[in-house]
This record gives sequence, C-alpha cells and structure tokens, in this order.
Amino acid sequence: MSDNELCYLSGSDALARFAAKRLSPAELVDALIARIEAVNPAVNAFTYTFFDRARDEAKAAEQRYRSGGAIRPLEGVPVVIKDSCAIAGEITTHGSKVYADNRPDHTHPGVARLLDAGAILLARTTMPEFGEAGNCYTPLWGVTRNPWNLDYGPGGSSGGAGAALAAGMTTLADGSDIGGSIRIPAACCGVVGYKPPYGRNPNAPNASFDPYQHYGPLARTVGDIALMQNVTAGAHTDDIGTLRETLTLPSRFEAVRDWPIAWSMDLGYFQVDPEVRANTHAVIETFRDLGCSVDEVDLGWTEETFDAWLAVNATRGAAVRKVGDFERWRSQLADYTVDMIEHGQDLSVDQLVRALEVHVEMYATIAPLLETYRVLICPTNAIPSIGAERSPLDLDFEIGGEPARPAIAAAWFMTYPFNMLSQLPVMAVPSGRAANGVPTGVQIIARSYDDLAVFQAAAALEAARPWRDWRPPLG
Repeated sequence: MSDNELCYLSGSDALARFAAKRLSPAELVDALIARIEAVNPAVNAFTYTFFDRARDEAKAAEQRYRSGGAIRPLEGVPVVIKDSCAIAGEITTHGSKVYADNRPDHTHPGVARLLDAGAILLARTTMPEFGEAGNCYTPLWGVTRNPWNLDYGPGGSSGGAGAALAAGMTTLADGSDIGGSIRIPAACCGVVGYKPPYGRNPNAPNASFDPYQHYGPLARTVGDIALMQNVTAGAHTDDIGTLRETLTLPSRFEAVRDWPIAWSMDLGYFQVDPEVRANTHAVIETFRDLGCSVDEVDLGWTEETFDAWLAVNATRGAAVRKVGDFERWRSQLADYTVDMIEHGQDLSVDQLVRALEVHVEMYATIAPLLETYRVLICPTNAIPSIGAERSPLDLDFEIGGEPARPAIAAAWFMTYPFNMLSQLPVMAVPSGRAANGVPTGVQIIARSYDDLAVFQAAAALEAARPWRDWRPPLG
C-alpha cells in the first residue's frame, strides 16, 4: 500500500490492519506527516501540529499491539482536534488574537474520550473566529482553502477538519456545530459529518446548558463516524444535558428497503443551485432504487426561521461570551465577529420571545412528518461553497443565477434549522460534485434521538453511491 493510500485509509480499516500486524501506527503517522508537509501549505488546515508527540504515541501503540496488551477502541488512530475544543496545557485560540496565548487547564470531555480511547493527536484544525461564520478565515491564522478547488472555502466553522480529511492529512477529525459547523464543511469537502441529537455527546462546561451547541465527529466513512460516536457518547459530569442512556452503534447496518422517506429541496424558503438540485435528486432516486417509497413534503418554513436562529445565536454565541472588552479588541477581530456582537447588542426581548415561538412552530410542522417517514432528506448547502477569501458580510452573491434572497450570510447553508430543533439527529453525506470540482451534500434527518435511522440511511447510501475513494487534485 502506497503512502498516499495510507493517508486515505479509514479508521476502521487502520484498526483491522494494526490488529493483524499488517500496518503499524508509526507507519500511518509518518505517512500523514509527510502528506501534511506536502499539501498543507496550499490548504492551511492547521494551527498547531504535534508531530514529535504523535510519533512517540504511535510507537507506544505499536508496542501494545506487538505485546498483546490491552487495546483501546481507537488505539493508534490519528485524529485532529478543532481549535475551539480545549486540550489541557495546549494553546487553544478559537481562531482569535484575543486568545492567541490561551492555554486551558482542562480538556473538552469529548476530546478527552477520544484521546483516552487511544487516538493520537496529530494537529489542531483551523476555524473562523469563535466559529461565527460559514467560511474559514481569521486575522490570526489567515485563509483555509478547499482542497477540491483552492479558490473556494472549505465551509465552517469546522473548516480545517473538513479540509484535512479531504486532503488526506488525517484519519479522523472532530468538530462542533451551532448552526451547521460540522455539516457545512462536510458537504463542501466531500466527507461525512454528524450532528448528534442534543445530549448524546458531552459539551464543555461553558456550553453545557446550550441546546444549539453540539460536539461531534467528521470522517470519510459512515463507519468511522459510528466508531467515534461509540467513544464520545454518554453521560458526563461536565454536562448536565448528557443523556443517561448509552447508545452503541453497530459495525454493520440493516437495509432500508420499504422505508418511507421524505424529501424537501428548499425547506420552504431556500433558493437552491441547479447543480445541488441535480445531485440531491440523484440521491432521492438512489433511495427509490433501494426499494424505498420517497415523497416530497412541504415544511412550510419561512425566512423567519433565520431571524429566529440569529436572534438566539447572537445573544449566546461564542463571540459574545468570550470577548469581554469589545472596544479594546474591535480592531483585531474579524469583520463577521464584530457584526455578530453588534447584532446581539441590538436585539430586543420581543425578538427573543418571537424566536422561541418560531422554534415551536417549526417542530409542530416537522414532528408529524418524522413520525410518518423514517428520515427526511434535504441539501446540506444551497450552493457548493463560496470564495475562500469572501467575507460572510459580502452579501452580493447569486444562487442559480439569481441574487441571493434574503441577502444574508446564511442564505447558502441549510443547516441551522436543525440546531434550532436540536434533539433531531442529522448526518451530512456527499451527494456529488459541481462543475467547479467542489463537492455537494445532503442532510439525513430523523425524529428525536433516533440516531440509528440516520446511520442506516447513510450507510445504505454510501454502499450504493460510494465516495470513500474520492481524491481532490492535490497530487
């Protein structure tokens, strides 16, 4: 197996090869480091790397396999961790100059579970400042680019994670998601991302009462997502919202024949690019070919959905919480961070009350559908991506040849409604590629806490339309 093939090996395959002594963790880590050194200068997916530490841990893991010692669930598998997810003693910047030298004294509970399970920390991944954008650039770390087309962004806020997976620079990655931050880059980069239902995975203590906030995995296969979920899920004393029920996902999933499946192209109000439409229709036809009955449904949601999401997000977002002295730092913050903070300062109580009413109205529409249909399918993003250096505040862009409406930064990602309905599990999987080379994706949504249905549908789609061998043109 060539080094390039090793770099695109799934975590599940790596573990099997380690156990059979046909591959060592050290070989895999060395191949990934070489890949990073070759392609990351063009992509810029990382803040800090931990190559010496990774090599030492890989050698220790190799010794465990050789000696027949206790093997942990992720023993020797490389992972990259988002720059907002704390690791004790390691600089965690949140993509901001405000936190350029921040070394937390604790580790995010989800990250701790991955590392305690034997995953090897390879690097920290880039993100927009405080996760407040669907694009991935910051005053501190610069611009992260999409490996499929360097003129475009990888999505955000877990943009570095998606780019690293697509470019073959890691085996596994983590992310966080308050408006689509796992799913947007999964779609833009042609990988898989999972927003677990609220409470399935623990959040850090400062987000433990925040239902919009989700911690979850990104990977290149559905099986690797399940592998990570089985490590990170479960009750944790750091997060009062975590569920006592422990869900263990199987390594193989049953067929979906005879499933009733719903689909919506626009969720009631989004404009959707023709190439995204075509790729979404192809997914719908695949489910029909698999023996499912597939119906279009009307959710009836409106642009007020965005207003409600923004009202809640702007008052509890990371930027609002973390920038204590706004006027002192204003000149060193990203344009989108300043905009989010100022918007939060201008909100009224009436707007917040109306936002909560919209949440209730949305669920009243979708709940009966999800009791009738096993899953709902819709696009992840309305367009493949936006320019890598384009400000989210530059609202002069088109969707399907028409000006985006409403003229808002979130007009192109269709993910945030499912943070508002946070108890619904959602997986983003690839649906195809656009003419510019950038991938597109669909979301698979199930009723509250029915993770298994989402995984079954995603696994069936992956088997019928495999994407794991996709490779961007990076050499």
